[in-house]
Amino acid sequence: MFQGETAITIDEKGRLAVPTAYRDLVARDCGNKLVITYNPFESGSLYIYPQHVWERVRDDVNKLPRVKKFSRVMQLKLVGAAHFVELDGNSRITIPPSHRSAVGIEKKAVLLGMGDKFELWSEHAHHEQIRQVITDEDLSDELLDLQL
Repeated sequence: MFQGETAITIDEKGRLAVPTAYRDLVARDCGNKLVITYNPFESGSLYIYPQHVWERVRDDVNKLPRVKKFSRVMQLKLVGAAHFVELDGNSRITIPPSHRSAVGIEKKAVLLGMGDKFELWSEHAHHEQIRQVITDEDLSDELLDLQL
């Protein structure tokens, strides 16, 4: 569904314009309704889900046992921080100030299409992530079977 990397500018009101390549998809498949929440695995980025995908993720995360630390962190970062947005007449969404501040997103950011969702990275965090090199210790059996 979504794929690719796009440099994004966030305006002074915290709005970003959804790239032209995704606008029809977001309108048709998502009804212009998206959900913004934290990336629980990496700092410096947010997840932006189509609402219908988000509802499945939310339900799965809420089924996790609340007494386990990992589950609780997932519930806080994903469900507790979820913010519903709709594209405005100019195909923009507003990223909440608390979310932008927490992950360090300022004026320049990078939007990544990750299949069923977007990831919105601060430009700095994205560059740092790209510079990381995969080492032999990072490789799992699943990665060894990939045909890259």
